Amino acid sequence: MVIADRPTMTAPNESPLIARATVPELDAILGQPFKVLDDGFVRIVDYMGNDDSIVQAARVSYGSGTKRVREDRALIRYLLRHAHTTPFEMADIKLHVRVPMDIWRQWIRHRTASVNEYSTRYSVAIDSAAVTGADEWRLQSVGNRQGSDGSLDATAGAILTAREAELQTLSRAIYDERLEAGVAREQARKDLPLSTYTEAYWKTNLHNLLHFLALRMDSHAQWEIREYARTIGEEIVAKWVPVAWEAFLDYRMNTTHFSEAELGVITALIAGDQGRAVSVAREAGLITTSSKDGADRIGRELRELEPKLQKLGLPIPW
Repeated sequence: MVIADRPTMTAPNESPLIARATVPELDAILGQPFKVLDDGFVRIVDYMGNDDSIVQAARVSYGSGTKRVREDRALIRYLLRHAHTTPFEMADIKLHVRVPMDIWRQWIRHRTASVNEYSTRYSVAIDSAAVTGADEWRLQSVGNRQGSDGSLDATAGAILTAREAELQTLSRAIYDERLEAGVAREQARKDLPLSTYTEAYWKTNLHNLLHFLALRMDSHAQWEIREYARTIGEEIVAKWVPVAWEAFLDYRMNTTHFSEAELGVITALIAGDQGRAVSVAREAGLITTSSKDGADRIGRELRELEPKLQKLGLPIPW
């Protein structure tokens, strides 16, 4: 990584020379598409800043003569660990993405980016749709209405995949017929499936990008968008800002957080008092008693605590 010269504090009438921050590892992959799903991709168009830009922005606060208060890596880790977000906003990146429309709906919910999307009012829709393999049909989760759990067997999945192909072929044929008949593109498109690919330029700063990745790389996110987030993180961000990426993995992705109630339960378990642990959970409303049958109801928050207890080698007392 080539680090730009850090400007020192100067008199108002002086203009220090500043070299543009560059990252050779990132320059080497500019414009290179990284394949995602069957026909999607992510590629970097441009960027501004690097790890040193984060450090440079943070050290402005200290004033002249204090730019070596901390080692760069230690400072970046401190900033991310304590949620000092502004320095991470000093690095920007612009990506070109090709993504199915249903996944793009989730992506565009992150409103902290500048976006220009391929328009099917002005141009003919991209002739490509995401295909689901016979062994890729996921079952609806019973405990989480928003997610999936397990997979449909491949034999039944093969039937659904074949029907999917029929639907996509028919939808595209009808769309093309409308265009050939002179129907306006803005109306002809209305029955295209959400599996149709779209493209967009997506520009954001590092702070908001890391927030996007924290949510979309999470195991609870939909698998398809996780694949895009993983590709952006591992193939692009890790090369662009390796120190910030390391800190992000340590403090955001590979960490465990505890609420006050959870800490109370854990403290009781460490002391060997499982009864007290249950009482703490009940007092916090994590365990409730049904008015109908008098049975205890274990809430979702407590279920989410269970894998944390297992990680700590502690028993589940309820």
